[in-house]
Amino acid sequence: MAHEPAENLTFPFPLARPHALQACWDVQLAGLDADALRVALEARMFVQLDDFVSAQQLADHLSLLPTNTGYFLELLWSMDVLEREHTASGEFHYRTRTELRPYLNADSPHYCGDALLYRHRVLRQVGVQLSDLLREGMPRPPLPAPAAQQQGWAEAARVQIAQEQQAVTVEVACDLLNRQPEFAQARRMLDLGGGPGLVAIALAERQPELSGVVFEYPAVAEVAQENIRRAGLSGRLSTRGGDLILDDFGSGYDLIWCSSVLHFVQDIPAALDRLYAALRPGGLLVCCHAEIAYDARQARPVLQYYLHMRMQGRHVLPAGQLATQLQQAGFVRVEQLDDVRFPVAPVAVLLARKGKNLS
Repeated sequence: MAHEPAENLTFPFPLARPHALQACWDVQLAGLDADALRVALEARMFVQLDDFVSAQQLADHLSLLPTNTGYFLELLWSMDVLEREHTASGEFHYRTRTELRPYLNADSPHYCGDALLYRHRVLRQVGVQLSDLLREGMPRPPLPAPAAQQQGWAEAARVQIAQEQQAVTVEVACDLLNRQPEFAQARRMLDLGGGPGLVAIALAERQPELSGVVFEYPAVAEVAQENIRRAGLSGRLSTRGGDLILDDFGSGYDLIWCSSVLHFVQDIPAALDRLYAALRPGGLLVCCHAEIAYDARQARPVLQYYLHMRMQGRHVLPAGQLATQLQQAGFVRVEQLDDVRFPVAPVAVLLARKGKNLS
């Protein structure tokens, strides 16, 4: 027997309005989403999800419980990680969203799963430490960084940072610089704190007259040198190992790429003075750093990601402050692009020039 559709009722008070506690509940539910993504990556699920599959097929391949696998895939779909189709048999089939497939499939050359798992571990560790950080704080890391810490950065540069640079930062750098007239004229560049050096490599590949230096901790510089050699650019690119606070990073540059470096220096104005001195007249400095916006929604990802660093005494400046400091250091035509996509949290990009006519 056919049933009448349910009648939609209208009440004189807003029962559908979210409760004030919903914001708190949403935050707690987001933690489960993060764990679900971790489990999917660790199980290499996305290798099987380039094409539509059923929960039963995935469960059979990975030795999982079919019913629970179906619930799990439905959650990943709700997180906008998967897409699904309703088959003629009445069941749902799932696959990875098209734009995410290169980054989540462990068999892809553009895989970023190691980077995502690394970020997950770090953020979870910060969450566990929060009570202690509020009560006891954490001493600022010593300078120069200990050998063990430098080696940890090198391992991250070899895998996780390299994945993020390849997936995001290289594209941003090339797009930004291709729009700047100084790039076509640049002959010598500095990639300051360049990690695995993939930005310098990409820029050198696009500008055949460009040579330059990747400056990093000695252990990290070795990773960058390996990548430079693998790219066949040893004749134009080199590395210099050192600590940017204590050691000379050279001079006579037409272009300096400075990404997420100033968070780690104690005296930002002094660092900007050194960058200004390292540029030739007419040279271009590109600074990519997170800033704290005055709008809560815009500020949120930066406040989340950089909370641990700020509690260590690192710098994350309010919006617009770095631009002012660049002008005070003598840079001219300082231009700012806000909310530029970057790994984990957006950044502000500052384009600052050194005047051509200097006495």
